[in-house]
Amino acid sequence: MAIKQRTKSLTARGSDLSDTMVQLQVLSGKDIDDAKFEPFGKKLGTMGHAPLKATQVEVFQLNIGKLCNQTCAHCHVDAGPDKRVENMDRPTLERCLEIIAATPTIRLVDITGGAPEMNAHFRWFVEECTKLGKEVINRCNLTIIRANKKYHDLPEFFKKNKVHVVSSLPYFSAKKTDSQRGDGVFEDSIKALQMLNEVGYGMPGTGLKLDLVFNPSGAYLPGDQKTLEAEFKRQLSRKYNIEFNELYAITNLPVSRFLDYLVESGNYAEYMEKLVGAFNPETVEGLMCRSMVSVSWDGYIYDCDFNQMLELPIGHEVKHINDWKGDNLNLADRNVVLNQHCYGCTAGAGSSCGGTVA
Repeated sequence: MAIKQRTKSLTARGSDLSDTMVQLQVLSGKDIDDAKFEPFGKKLGTMGHAPLKATQVEVFQLNIGKLCNQTCAHCHVDAGPDKRVENMDRPTLERCLEIIAATPTIRLVDITGGAPEMNAHFRWFVEECTKLGKEVINRCNLTIIRANKKYHDLPEFFKKNKVHVVSSLPYFSAKKTDSQRGDGVFEDSIKALQMLNEVGYGMPGTGLKLDLVFNPSGAYLPGDQKTLEAEFKRQLSRKYNIEFNELYAITNLPVSRFLDYLVESGNYAEYMEKLVGAFNPETVEGLMCRSMVSVSWDGYIYDCDFNQMLELPIGHEVKHINDWKGDNLNLADRNVVLNQHCYGCTAGAGSSCGGTVA
């Protein structure tokens, strides 16, 4: 039976958690004590990087809903077909558009889910962001393109709006992909990639960007990003005549379903030891939380989507999009909220929504 994660912080919700470690996570009666691992904030302090300060907001990321046509084993969002309530409504999206339009430092709108395409207002929102001249990333699980006839035209819609498509593909084989994502996912993903290629995505000279995301399927760190990219390109081109631009190697963070897996398999302590042992101070400068905000389906603001899933609110008086006033989302120089899962973003070459950072 799956363990549902509930996080109890040592500080009340809404307070500044930037120097606080959440030491105890309660998972349906199973306690995890992180006390033997050096608090992440303290680790940064010994390197001269604490408190971790944010810069200007350049990336405005929205989780527009947890509704998804898949139920993936390592999903840190805990998304699935039953998540019909947790979806961003039109007024919330309109408020986000106001902020995006009035904040000149925002260059990129990063739309995620769930399967964001299943939100009833998805296409309208993409078109409005495009009108504002913003680059739009859509994090597509690929199978949504094949899930229903009403989604079959998504490649053409993406092309029309010059959407940067970022798609997760666990591996270039059916066995590994389906074991993580479900039976038939690999076949549908390959067909979806071919459909994207047909309209120009990932092809030279089109300007239509198609990037893939790789996450390890177990309790280990990803390999070298460039090496993985080269192998994915070779295998997908040779076997399926598929082209793409870049591959992002992203470390699995101990959050939600992946945390469930670590606890149930008895790998939590060992995995955390790997993350802590692989801490790389050269990753700190490029951490995504310093130049982005992540907005939940109900309008709350976080430093990143991992903090969002752990309900660790931003350490600033602007905690919800309705708190935002004026013509700028002035969240620069705030203290980024830290926790033990942050070791995942600083391990090895680092990890972010755009792949490695060092």
